Amino acid sequence: MKRRLAATRWAPDFGNADWAYGVERGWLESMVDYWRDEFDWRAQEAAMNRLPHFRVAIDGVPIHFVHARGQGPSPRPLVLTHGWPWTFWDWKDVIPRLTDPAAFGGDPRQSFDVIVPSLPGFGFSTPLTTTGLEPRRIARLWVRLMRDVLGHARFGAVGGDWGAQITGELGIDHAAEVCGIYLTMPILPGVDGRFLPAEAYAADEQWMVARRDEALPLIASHIAVHMHDPQTLAYALADSPVGTAAWIWERRRAWSDCGGDVAGLFGRDFLCATASLYWLTNTIGSSLRIYKEAFNPTTTPAPRADLRVKTPVGLAIAPKELAYMPRAMAEERCDLRRWTLLPRGGHFAPAEQPEAIASDVRAFFGALEAW
Repeated sequence: MKRRLAATRWAPDFGNADWAYGVERGWLESMVDYWRDEFDWRAQEAAMNRLPHFRVAIDGVPIHFVHARGQGPSPRPLVLTHGWPWTFWDWKDVIPRLTDPAAFGGDPRQSFDVIVPSLPGFGFSTPLTTTGLEPRRIARLWVRLMRDVLGHARFGAVGGDWGAQITGELGIDHAAEVCGIYLTMPILPGVDGRFLPAEAYAADEQWMVARRDEALPLIASHIAVHMHDPQTLAYALADSPVGTAAWIWERRRAWSDCGGDVAGLFGRDFLCATASLYWLTNTIGSSLRIYKEAFNPTTTPAPRADLRVKTPVGLAIAPKELAYMPRAMAEERCDLRRWTLLPRGGHFAPAEQPEAIASDVRAFFGALEAW
């Protein structure tokens, strides 16, 4: 990888100090210099290996997962699902706050056995050779993992981005196994928060419309190419670690509450570790497939606009998220138990605000009786 980084042929860049045309070259060059010369992958690897890792195959799909045991008197099982361009490592600072809340000033009775799978085709859940893995089908894999592999008859679920959609499907189709769901992206399956009319939102929710409209241009480009031509893009990104990093880091900057300083928010080591996980495992291409599958009418069930989640629901609302559903709509579609307005945070809330997310997850599931 370092040889590839050193041999990068840089594209000319001009008139782009404000990132209006994409990632600004000077910033990217400085990040790549750090990645090549100072970033310590082995230190990141050692930190990852302090968590227990496992791999199984379910219906022929390789699934990597972390299984961190709770330290309290009666830990409850909880599955955390990431999105794109996330990895399981986005949950790294949430995991200890859920497994050992007492170490962070919390109640040890609110501890969890935490399971963090890598989505199929992401990171160590490779090689992916199965098509048609859209959120509803991945939710079924998670039930197989939690119930059949790990032996949990009942469990809770948390997710963001694609993980929110998968977690929502768990709440719709698998209420017999799932006691409750908590979403860090406040959108339920069957709702497209990008295009809801402004009138659907209450007066004190109009900021959501403004943020949604501001964010729409920031998500249109990747959704279009990932939906239609993921494999074509995969050839370019898989061949170039700089291309992979630029594609990922641009979204980290645009979709987070970083004020333009993405390295300041996440840290250079975390950004480099994320890009390394995608490039070293050669999964940037397969990670894009979920968009094609989720929007493919031949593999995805028709939109179900009348869906109702059958489990209790908690929603976190970050000020720099990409899309939102109105509270009234959420209350129509689910048993909404918790609606938390976060003071800070964006699309990567677990990595941006791990303490806020972990404490709210503990409060939500701690109030549930049906486990």
